[in-house]
Amino acid sequence: MHPLRKLRESGSATAVQVRELLAGDIVFNSPILAQSIRGRDAIAAIFAQSSSTRGPGAYTAEFRLDECTTFLRWEGTMDGHKIESFEIIVDDDQGLIVERTIALRPFPAVKLFRDAMYASLKDKLPPDVWDYPKD
Repeated sequence: MHPLRKLRESGSATAVQVRELLAGDIVFNSPILAQSIRGRDAIAAIFAQSSSTRGPGAYTAEFRLDECTTFLRWEGTMDGHKIESFEIIVDDDQGLIVERTIALRPFPAVKLFRDAMYASLKDKLPPDVWDYPKD
């Protein structure tokens, strides 16, 4: 079982706990953000917040694609609506996460999730990660 999954399934994962699993140069790719985000502290806050923002759910699949790459599938709810994610996690030689890429569906539930994440993290992340620059 991947350490991030194990932590999330243990209960309320804090940013401090998540941070211990992340490499310093981690990259996170998410459809709720306008661009990839980098950095252990910001990403630890995002991962911890996402666990408390979404509704109940469970991981339904986990596959090791190679010695450093894991695929996870999660199904749950957001404000009572079905939401699911597919993600690829890449670890370094020390087992720390260097990249996480996530896909979410369906769009209406993703929008609810994004809006809730924005409300919780808008003051903790740079504004340019939330939307494209205005010309």
